This record gives sequence, structure tokens and C-alpha cells, in this order.
Amino acid sequence: MRFSVSSRKFFLGVSTAALLGIGGSPAMAAQTTAELNRMSANGNSGMKKTSDDASENSILQEWTGPYDGVPPWDEVKVSDFPTAFQQTMKDIKAEFETVRDNPEPATFENTTVPLELAGNKANELFAIWGVHSSNLSNDEVRKIQGEWLPKISAFFNELTLDPKIFARYKAVYDGRMTAGLDAQQLRLVERDYEGLVRNGALLEGADKQKLIELSTELSKAFNEFSNKVLADEETFIFLTDEAELAGLPASFVASIAEAAKEQKKEGWALKNTRSVMQPFLQNSTRRDLREKVYNAYINRGDNGDANDTNMTIAKILKLRADRAKLLGFKTHAHFRMADTMAKEPETAMDLMMQVWPAAVARVKEEVADMQEVADAENAGITIKPWDYRFYAEKVRKAKYDLDEAEIKPYFKLDNMVEAMFDAANKLYGMDFAENTGTVPVFHPDIRTFEVKRGDKLIGLFYLDNFARAGKRSGAWMTTYRSQYELGGNNRYVLASNNNNFVKGGGGSPTLISLDDASTLFHEFGHALHYLNYDIKYPGLGGTPRDFVEYPSQVNENWLLTRYVLDNYAKHAETGEPMPQALVDKINKSKTFNEGFSTVEYLSSAIVDMKLHNRTDPVTDPDAFERETLAEIGMPDTIVMRHRLPQFNHLFSSDAYSAGYYSYLWSETMDADTWAAFEEAGDVWDADTAERFRSVILSTANETDRKEAYRKFRGRDPEVKYILKKRGFPVPGETARTEGGETVGND
Repeated sequence: MRFSVSSRKFFLGVSTAALLGIGGSPAMAAQTTAELNRMSANGNSGMKKTSDDASENSILQEWTGPYDGVPPWDEVKVSDFPTAFQQTMKDIKAEFETVRDNPEPATFENTTVPLELAGNKANELFAIWGVHSSNLSNDEVRKIQGEWLPKISAFFNELTLDPKIFARYKAVYDGRMTAGLDAQQLRLVERDYEGLVRNGALLEGADKQKLIELSTELSKAFNEFSNKVLADEETFIFLTDEAELAGLPASFVASIAEAAKEQKKEGWALKNTRSVMQPFLQNSTRRDLREKVYNAYINRGDNGDANDTNMTIAKILKLRADRAKLLGFKTHAHFRMADTMAKEPETAMDLMMQVWPAAVARVKEEVADMQEVADAENAGITIKPWDYRFYAEKVRKAKYDLDEAEIKPYFKLDNMVEAMFDAANKLYGMDFAENTGTVPVFHPDIRTFEVKRGDKLIGLFYLDNFARAGKRSGAWMTTYRSQYELGGNNRYVLASNNNNFVKGGGGSPTLISLDDASTLFHEFGHALHYLNYDIKYPGLGGTPRDFVEYPSQVNENWLLTRYVLDNYAKHAETGEPMPQALVDKINKSKTFNEGFSTVEYLSSAIVDMKLHNRTDPVTDPDAFERETLAEIGMPDTIVMRHRLPQFNHLFSSDAYSAGYYSYLWSETMDADTWAAFEEAGDVWDADTAERFRSVILSTANETDRKEAYRKFRGRDPEVKYILKKRGFPVPGETARTEGGETVGND
């Protein structure tokens, strides 16, 4: 998931729930977010002291040091945020009014250009705020969040809907064909105007005020939802009897023992997050505890207590439906998808339903295999959701002689970090040199790396890998500053990856699963996208929601290449590389359990689309979820990856609402792109990699992304490649068996 904030895009009506910096974590590598797809690159560095108050404020100080300035994480005082918000809004309003009140006729140079740069002072503030709300949250942060985000939402919406500024935008738009604009300038002018119209700039009087009220209420509801889910994720199940650890790997036991110490408890502590739930369900032989951990996890936000989110969801759905109607859209889905590659809800549903039947059919096969193992062991059970991961591992071992516990020692986190850097070097000529300790960080665990391509300095990469109290679950990428040429101050990208790996306990190295390694490569793919930007205008820095996951998903493919495995999959204790026999087992089983992973994700995406592609808002989310899953034939052995009561992607902001399908949309392009590398005869082919970098990565949104893909591939992406990748039958072709030739993981 990529997360980036540019205050400039608030002028186009972007929801300020983005300032929460929070979200969930989607299927093909954990993640989520804020108002991602509509946000462009972060603003320029060099936030100047604008008043006496600002000069004393730890957050509003100028970013100094290398890379044209870096965030002063070590000096930030949370109590300074309210003053920083107030001062920044005052400064933005002054910049805004200077452009608005210019007596000269509106032109690209006196309107579009200054508005491209207007509000850039806010970007550094929002970058620092996003880290505190996502990585360093506490009661003080949440209190400020609840008080100030509605105010900020109202402020930016009022600027967005100012009729005088819209008149200037419209004047530039109306005269665009005779103004001598180049292709990028023309695209920027058209996208700005269309975005303003789409977000209510043509509304007048009471309708305009109503839109501001709806947006403000949504920001409050997003904050409420996020805080409730986070509260449930910060609960623990405590184990006190060693017998309760049966089946758990030593490295995992060490990590949960460390967690108990942090909670000042005896024994072992299981935090209610995916990074703990998943390995516990895979390994624990205590079925009673698997059920307990599973139910605690899937019922986050759905316990009928103070943290229950169902009423909050209903409120959000009503506000979204009212807003869509006010803006002239049939549904919230139509509103959200107007600026995507898919364009229409039906197009996204068509793609999902091309994959859904094959995925459900595969689940039935997987469950039959698991039931056979359970019966052979005389377990006397029928496979339930809390059994799926446990018996899947048994089937993996039985069918492929492959055990997750056998793989994990070869996936040492430090080695995998080196692997992703080396892969970026082989593909794009990028070098990552660690310089931890030379720039401020916001937690001792964070590592930093200087990034170059050849002799050219590109920027700085922050790596925040470990779970901790106050850090939201999932994994995400963010930029504290992104590249663009306009204004001359954004030469160096400040990018970060944020994961929630469980740190090795007792001084032992951190070992990650194959799925975690895929997440690592996925989030790094987002960072590579932004580190490769070479654009002029920040307004062309954001990409459509259903494109944004594409570069990151492509990057996952190199994880299981022979080069990476041979050079970096080395045993944590012996240092020996992964033996060929184990590599062969992994390749043979690479489509194993794809039914589960696809149905878990796709059910969430289908429910999202059906929830938002309707004119009458749902009032009972729990009932809607049950009924929709029954309608589409959801297997009762699997639960949605994100049930509605904890679906941060949908309800902590507008970001992925009616947009969770985008992972499948992006993966369709990803699978087709990987086929291009394979067709080149070498998945490290330099010409293909450079074409991908120059046509796809470096251009951001300077051209229509469909056209960019066609330029790269010579055609539109074909669905057959994603079906093949997942080991599903392709209509008209012989069914592919598990263990085919394509190497990759999601």
C-alpha cells in the first residue's frame, strides 16, 4: 500500500481523513491508508518560519540537514500540533487568496502554477502528523485527531468550493486549446478542472454548505471508526501454561514472551493483530486456543461494546450516499470510480467474477485435502475456519514434503532487506547505502539508507519494520517528500516502508514467513515507484486507485527467483544457502492454497463493491455481510480477509471504498507484466526493466495509465495470466496443474 499526502490536492476536494494516516491491510501484501489515489507527491522542503509562534513550534521549524532537509523527528512535541495546524491553515489561506484575488486574467502561469505550489508548507506538517497517527499513536495524538481533523476538513472544503478560485480554474480550462500548452500542462489543466467539478465546485448556496457539512461529518466518523478498531487491536490474550504453547516455533514463543514482558505480565502475550494471529493458527496444536485467537481477531469492532463499529459504518454509508447524490452521481461507487482505470462498478465486478468461480472451486479442493488429513489422523473434526491454516500446512507437507517451519529459517529479515536492495540494483541500477544514525528517526528500530542511481543522488529511504504499541497493523509505504521539478525544491525523495514483523526475542534474529517476505518486497515496490519519479508537476504525481498497487505487485515476483534464493535465502543458524531440493519444493507448491488467499481477498472486494454500488445505504452491516456472502457462495471454511466491522480500507477514509477491487485489477497488469519479463528469456532482462522504469515508474500520471501500459506492453493486459499465476483453469486452455513454470508469490 502506498500512502502519500499533498495538501495541494485538498484544493481538489480530497478528504482530509487522509491526515489520519491510517488504514488496514489488503490481501496481496498487507496494507492501507488514507486518501491514496487522489494524492500527489509530497510538497517541497524548506517550510519557513512564518511567525513568532511558528519559530517556537517544534513542528513548523525548517527541515535542515542533508537531502534538502529531513524531518526533525527527535525534536517533535505532540502538544505543538494544534498550533501547527492553526498556523498552517492561516498560511495556506493567504497563499490561496493571493492567487484568487489576482486582478490579471487567469493564465496557466499565474493560476495553475502557483496553485500547484500553494499549500506546500503543509506537506511537511502532514508528513510528521501521519507518522504520529500511524506509527506513534497514543491518547494525546487521538485526542488531537478527534478535535482537529473535522476543522481541517471544513477548512479545505471551503477553499475547494470557493467560487472565485473555481472561476480562475475554469478560465484557464476554457482557454487551454489556444494557450500554447504542452501535453503535460494540458493534462494538468484538464484534470484540475474535472476534479473540481467532480468534487462539487459547481454547487451553489445551500448545496455547497451541505457538502462541507457531509465532508466534516465523514472525517469525524472515519476517526471514530479507526480509533475503535485500533482499541480492539491493542488487546491481548495471555497464556500462562507452557502446555498452551504446543506446536509453536521457538522463535515465535520468544517473541510473544517478549510481548508479555512489555505488558508487565508473566507468561506469553498474543496481541490481536494479523502478524500474531496468522503464525499462531498455522502452528498451534491446541484447537481450543486456535478458535479463541481466531474469534478474537475476526470480531474486532463487532463485539457489541464501546468499540463496536457497526453504527459508525452505517453512519458513514449514509453520509457517502447523501454526498454522491448531492454531487450528481448514481452511487458512492460511481463517484469514487470516476477517476479510475475501470471507470464503472460493472467493469470491476466483471473482472472479479471472472476469477471468483475458479477460486471457490479451488477452495473446495483444498478443504477436501485438509479433511482427508484430519480424518487420517482420527481428529474427529470437520474443518472450520480456525483449522484452515493449521491443516493447510499439514497438506503442504504431505503433498509437497514442504513445511513452513522448514522455510522460515532461510528467510532472515536482514537478508531479505539486502535481497530487495540487490534486486533494485540489478533491475534499475539503484544503490542503497545504509546511513542509520546520520539523520533523525522517530524510533530506535528505524534504519535509513541513501539512494543513488549511478552517481546521481535520488533520496533517502526509511525502514520501519517492527510491530509495537501505538503502531497500526498492516504494512504501508509513505513519502515524506516526493520528486517533482516545479519550484526546484524537490530533488530528493524521502520514502519509507512500514511493516509489522514480530521482532525475534532473546536476541535471536528476526525470521519472517514466505508471506511476510512477499509483503516486504511488495511495499518496497511502492517505494521504488516513487523513488523513480521524474516529473515536473506535483498535480501529475498521483495515480488512479486501481493502478497504484500495480508497481508494488510486480516487485513481488523477484522474491522467488533463483538469484534471490541462492544468494539471500541463507539459514539463520548455519549460513548455508537454501538447498536446491527445498527450492524445488517451493516452486512446485507455489500455487498451493491460492484458493484460500484469493477467496479471502476477493470476497472482501466483492462485498465492498456491492456495499457501495447501491442508492439506498445499508443500515445493518453485519446482516448485509452475511447475506451478500451467502449470495455469492462464500465457503463457510473461510472468512473475509477484512470483515466490515474492521475494514479500515473502507471506513478509516474514502481511500479504498468501492476500490478494494484495485488489487485484482493491478495484479492483472502485474501478471501480464511478469509474462513480458519471461518472454524476454530472462526475468532480469535489462531492456525490459528499463522500459518498465521509463514508461511506467518514472512517469507517475503524466499520461493516461491505460495508454502507458499499452506503450510498455504493446497491448492491453490479458486476464489469462493472472489465472495462470494462481493456478486456475484458463477458459479455452488446458488446465494448469500446481507447480508450473512461472515463479512468483503474492
